Amino acid sequence: MATILKFLAALLGLLLVFAGIAWADSVPPAVGGKLPDFTLPVPKSEAHQKYLGLAGKESFKIYEISADVVIIEIFSMY
Repeated sequence: MATILKFLAALLGLLLVFAGIAWADSVPPAVGGKLPDFTLPVPKSEAHQKYLGLAGKESFKIYEISADVVIIEIFSMY
């Protein structure tokens, strides 16, 4: 019975790995491409809200930031 459970666990693990690979985007974003539309929480600091031009909101989208240039740094932690 323990051997069957180990086999099923290994099989499930392999299925999850291959499903992740199949669903992953294999091509990096194109230069000059558009950023996906997503919503972010507004910073808690009033000074940061004022700096970004987001005072009085609960959440925002990148295009709502009042700036000529917005630099986005993305961390991949796994």
